[in-house]
This record gives sequence, C-alpha cells and structure tokens, in this order.
Amino acid sequence: MHKRTASSEMLSRNISIILENLLKSYEQSQLPTHGQGVPTIVRTNILIRSMGPVSELDMEYSMDCYFRQYWRDKRLSFQGPIKSLSLSIKMLDKIWRPDTYFFNGKHSHIHTLTVPNKLLRLDQDGGILYSMRLTIKATCPMELKNFPMDHQSCPLIIGSYGYTRGQLVYEWKGADDAVSFVPGMTLNQFDLISMRSRNLTYTRREGEFSVLHVAFNLKRHTGYFLIQVYVPCILIVVLSWVSFWIHREATSDRVGLCVTAVLTLSTISLDSRTDLPKVKYATALDWFLLMSFLYCIATLLEFAGVHYFTKVGSGEIPAMSEDEWEDIDDEAIADIEIDRITHDHDLPTSIHESNESLASEYPQSLTGGFRKRNVMICPIYNDPTHVFQAPSSHASTMERTTQTEPPIISKTKQMWLCFIGDDKFRKQRERDASSQKGARYINSVSLIDRIARVAFPMSFALFNLLYWLAYTMFKTDFSWTSVKG
Repeated sequence: MHKRTASSEMLSRNISIILENLLKSYEQSQLPTHGQGVPTIVRTNILIRSMGPVSELDMEYSMDCYFRQYWRDKRLSFQGPIKSLSLSIKMLDKIWRPDTYFFNGKHSHIHTLTVPNKLLRLDQDGGILYSMRLTIKATCPMELKNFPMDHQSCPLIIGSYGYTRGQLVYEWKGADDAVSFVPGMTLNQFDLISMRSRNLTYTRREGEFSVLHVAFNLKRHTGYFLIQVYVPCILIVVLSWVSFWIHREATSDRVGLCVTAVLTLSTISLDSRTDLPKVKYATALDWFLLMSFLYCIATLLEFAGVHYFTKVGSGEIPAMSEDEWEDIDDEAIADIEIDRITHDHDLPTSIHESNESLASEYPQSLTGGFRKRNVMICPIYNDPTHVFQAPSSHASTMERTTQTEPPIISKTKQMWLCFIGDDKFRKQRERDASSQKGARYINSVSLIDRIARVAFPMSFALFNLLYWLAYTMFKTDFSWTSVKG
C-alpha cells in the first residue's frame, strides 16, 4: 500500500515537472506550425445527444452535443511512461487552441454544471484532444411553401474566426461518422432523412477561410396537422352542406349554420398561423384553409340564390295582382280568410257557423284590408296539402301552386330577368303560377339545392384529391445552402 502511494506521488511529480518544462519556452500566441510554411490542421467530429426543437417562427433549431477537436502541437510532445495526460482545463489558458466558432450559431453555450464540461488530453507526440459539451442554437433558413408537407435542410457551419486558410484548415475526423447521433435519438416533429457533410473554402473580405459544413435533412410529420387542422376543416365544410337539406323557408337556420362554419374556420386559421412566420407567400395549409373558406361562403351564396330566384315573383309561390284581387267579391275573400282562421284555431267543423261568428269578429281584415295586401306577400302554411278553397267560378285564380310550366323563354334569359328584377316578367310569372291547375306543395325543394347536393361534395372531393396528390407526390431535392459569416 505504501509502495503504491509512493509511486503515485512520484508519477504526479514527474507529470508536473514535464508540464513545467513544456511551458518554459512555449509561446501561446503562435500556431503549432508557425514558421513551417504549412497550415495547422484541426480535425473535428460531433456526437449529438439530442436535437430540437425546430422553430419555424424564429427559423432556428437547437441541439445538445459533444464537440471534439484534434490537432497536433509538437512543442508539447514529451517522453515518459505515460502515453497520454489528462490535463486540467486551466491549461487551456496557457496553450494555443483554435478560435473555432459557428457561422450560423445563435445563443450557443457551454454547460458548466457542476464544473465546466470540458476535457483536455495530451499525447506523447503532441496530439491534443479538446472536447466540450455544447448546446448549439443555430439558424435554419426554411422554405414553407409546402408546409406542413415540407422538407427542410438545417445547416451547421464551423470555421475559424480569425485564421485564414493558409494558417488553419478544418477537416472532418472520420468521413463516415464525423457527425453521429446517440442511439435512439428522435425528433418530435421531424424525421431525419439524411445527413451530409463537406469541407469548403469560404471567401470574405478578410480572405479565404476553411469551413466545415453539415446539413441535417428533415421531413416534417403531418399527423399533428391532420388531426388539428385538416380533419376539422373538412368536417366543418361538410357540416355547412346540411343547409342544402334544410327547408328553404328556414332562413335564419341556414344563414346561421353557414356563418358559424365561417367563424369556426377563422378561429382554426388564426390558431394555425401562430407558430409560423409572416412570410410573403401562401403555404399549402393556407391554400387548404382558403378553399374551405370559399366552400363555406359559396354555401351561403347558394342559399342567397335559392332565396332570390325561387321565392315569390319567380313563380315558385303563386301570387295575384291587386286587379285580380279586386275582381274577387268580398264574400269569396271572406270565405277564404275565415277558412284559414278556422284551420288555425281548430274551431268546429261546421264552416257556416264558424263563418258567421268570425265574420262579425274580423270585419276589417276580411274586406278592404285584405284586398290591399302587398303583391309580394302570400300566406304560407305548414301543412303542405293545404290549398286555397274558393268558389268554382274563381278556381283558376285562387288555386295555390308552387311551380310553373316550362317558360317559353330560355332558362338563362329567365334567370337574368329575375336577377335584374324585371317587373313585367315577375308579374307574368305570378299570373302563370296562379292560373295553373293542380295544387302542389308550397315548400317544394329548389332545383338549385338539388344541384348543390351533388356539385359541392363532388367538387370538394376532387379538390382534395388533387391537393394531396400535388403535395405528397412532390419531392424536394436537398441542396447546399450558401455560407454566410
């Protein structure tokens, strides 16, 4: 035991003596190859412990790694029983070391708990290993036109800050494993497709500099966006189509459904843009949200067309002019109105008794007031089988129908005349609808709704097919980014 202790003390003394002798005539400011006419070569490799997050908003990424540098300084070679010496990091202040920095680095730092995470080792032939644990935050220029089906290439550029290529040259140590990962390392939002490294010369105003360049080629996971954005948007668009099956008289229901769908899409759109920079171009996600907006707005406009082109005045609900109402005697009008009130109040089935009591109760509404109604107003009943009851002499006038026979003029011209509000055309349609024999449902289904039930789903399905084919089949060719110091 005493022999081991004595030998250890002797070895420590020998190491101290060796280091003191090495540093007696050592000039820290001079490169190891100073005066030899050749540059000093620094070999580098990186072991990445973890990577991420990758931020699209700031266009940067971070990683935790072991950064190792190797070079030879013959001024520190020695002879002795020990092949290599593990030195204190205080020796770094006494020897020359490369002024390595990261060209595209942001807020990088060395870990210092519980002590600075650095290692310095010296070999007999003057070889030096300088290793440190770093958290590197570097810029990653991103092209987000295909977001979230995009591929990104995040670079890491290493070089000397002050020594030109004639003084200092960087090389990767081991071509195959110069940059490696801890087994089992994964990224949250991306898959690491490939990794490429190269040596190059970077020219700037101060001269030519040796640079190491590694690119991490990443592919984004789309699962999160499918669950949070795409599927909800598709369901909201499909939900807005329910209005095609809602009664067209339910104006507030159909309008409220479409407006709610638009507002919900607005919320999803704003939320999906919070983590993206304000780029000047539209991303793939923006195009999808825009098309969803257009479909919801088109659904609302479709109902506006249904409401305008198939209501009173276009022949869908029969109405009569004031002249025609004047031709009907007061007694017939009274019988019609009393019959309606009898139906609403569920009065006795004896029409004659009801008419006498109701005629005395509602004298004004059954005579002059009823005759002066606006031509665009027509009573509507929930019971689709209910039709006007009128004397046979006025049957052709009082029959209530919902559709007209095919017009003589073309459908296109008919729609145009209705769109511009041509009074002559609208009154003619009203007269034709009023004179048509055979009662039909007042709340019939619009032809526009029938077409929309098929056209909207089919066009939206086609749009989705083309959208996903265009963005999933498109493959990005990774290229080297330019080096900027």
